[in-house]
Amino acid sequence: MATGLGPAFDALLAGIFGLLIGSFLNVVIYRLPKMMERQWAQECAELADKTPEAPDSTEKFNLLVPRSRCSSCGHVIRWYENIPVASYLFLRGKCSVCGTPYGVRYPVVEAVTGALFFFCVWRWGWSVTALAWCGFSAALLALAMIDWDTTLLPDDITLPLLWAGLIVAAMQWNPAVNLPTALWGAIAGYLSLWLVYWAFKLATGKEGMGYGDFKLFAALGAWFGWPALVPIILMASVIGAVIGIAMKFSSGLREGGYVPFGPFLAGAGFTAMVFGPQTILRVVGL
Repeated sequence: MATGLGPAFDALLAGIFGLLIGSFLNVVIYRLPKMMERQWAQECAELADKTPEAPDSTEKFNLLVPRSRCSSCGHVIRWYENIPVASYLFLRGKCSVCGTPYGVRYPVVEAVTGALFFFCVWRWGWSVTALAWCGFSAALLALAMIDWDTTLLPDDITLPLLWAGLIVAAMQWNPAVNLPTALWGAIAGYLSLWLVYWAFKLATGKEGMGYGDFKLFAALGAWFGWPALVPIILMASVIGAVIGIAMKFSSGLREGGYVPFGPFLAGAGFTAMVFGPQTILRVVGL
């Protein structure tokens, strides 16, 4: 499956493809929560035996349609204005019609996805293993951004990520993790945070995390195996503590002081993918 032009070129080609996937991830990050909200509103209306409120537009709304547009003036983004990273730089981060600035996070997500895909092919070559880890990276990045924005970890991504980890282990596409190790990792990942959740709730009467965190940790257990759970949760806790304290002192905490845990689990997952779980233990001093 390699191009024959060397590992560096193969990785570069994967990185370019990652930029395109990153552009699509921006759509997923923005639209999937809104699609979920529409579905919940419709289900609530059906349970209450009421006619659901009319959506803002009768236009079909999913991950593919309508085409991306400026949220300020409604300008439909042309194909050459949607080239990953390059269009943002060429347009100086602004709408070509009304001049409204676009968020810098869009090219950042694209660039990070490209870098992750570059790494996966650089490390594993053109292989099913590399393809699997590229998919893992894209899903994990989308989950991290959605959770940061909305405090939601959609089942539409967490559950396929969990099952994909088990399938990859069963098919022996991940040489480091076999199926029993992945299966116990998924079970232990879910139950460990479930127990923490209920212990915290019984002690304080408050919810310290959501069920989406359990599923995400279970997915990480499926991909890395149960021995990696302790390093991952330690790294996530350290990252969360540092960022949480920084946000508190900078008055950056959202209302209620809640900081979603999913992005920190994702950060620990990326660290484990790039450096290995044992490196995490050395970083945290264990």
